[in-house]
Amino acid sequence: MKEKKDMRIVFMGTPEFAVGQLDAILEAGYNVVGVVTVPDRPAGRGKKLTPSAVRLYAESKNLPILTPEKLRDEDFLAALKKWDADLFVVVAFRMLPRVVWAMPAMGTFNLHASLLPQYRGAAPINHAIINGEKKTGVTTFLLDEDIDTGLIINQSSIDITDDDDFGTMYEKLMTLGRGVTVETIELLRKGEACPIPQDTNGTEHHAPKIFKEDCLIDWNKKASDIVNLIRGLSPIPCAYSVLDAGGKVLNLKIYRATVSDKKSDGTHGKILIEGRRMYVSSSDYYVELLEIKPEGKKQMKAADFLNGFRL
Repeated sequence: MKEKKDMRIVFMGTPEFAVGQLDAILEAGYNVVGVVTVPDRPAGRGKKLTPSAVRLYAESKNLPILTPEKLRDEDFLAALKKWDADLFVVVAFRMLPRVVWAMPAMGTFNLHASLLPQYRGAAPINHAIINGEKKTGVTTFLLDEDIDTGLIINQSSIDITDDDDFGTMYEKLMTLGRGVTVETIELLRKGEACPIPQDTNGTEHHAPKIFKEDCLIDWNKKASDIVNLIRGLSPIPCAYSVLDAGGKVLNLKIYRATVSDKKSDGTHGKILIEGRRMYVSSSDYYVELLEIKPEGKKQMKAADFLNGFRL
């Protein structure tokens, strides 16, 4: 069994969620010999080349970094082999080819933000909330040829409250993942890991990447489903709707809403304003809008928007 300081780990990841796990690995005293992340990408209105969150963190810790465009590139594979890693740890990165994930002696494991086999795919946190789940979690598993299908090493669950949205669950799962990631490394280091197959029965939910068209609210649906969609997409990429407000077109991003006790009158997508409260009709109840961003304006409470708006 190797000591922590002698165990050579390569970390692969991109967003802030992955930074939390890399930070936990370093804080636990493990030897991270290198980091793999995506090349700098254009971002913002100016399309300025911007490094990933993982790259910025790795640079702050003076860790060696590789940013390959292609994961089968011979120069990248040669550089990766030179790090002579015992273990690869992957969090929110890209699908790795076998030539990469089969490289280290201890294998390669991924931390996924769901209770696998539920919510395999690119957007597990969003889809769990959109589907009204009351529980989710994180899973570590050994990589194989397919996406999120490998043998499970470790798993931990957490409740989703009615007040949670994508943003709050992202933070909660990032924190939960820190402990699970470190526990998984320890199990592998000590030779105590007992990976098990994923128990699938054909009823699993999936979590594909979310596109803009997925964010458009369908007011023909039930109010609870609409509110779950808004929660699952808040604060990013954010649900939106184009509404007719008595001849005025309202293009709104909606960050927060709740199911009211007002039954719908049979119309869908109808705006109702009472005092400083704003409602939209669904197939069963009115949805009260609480926090919105009108086109060309800043994010605000719906009550504040109504101060300067008349239907």
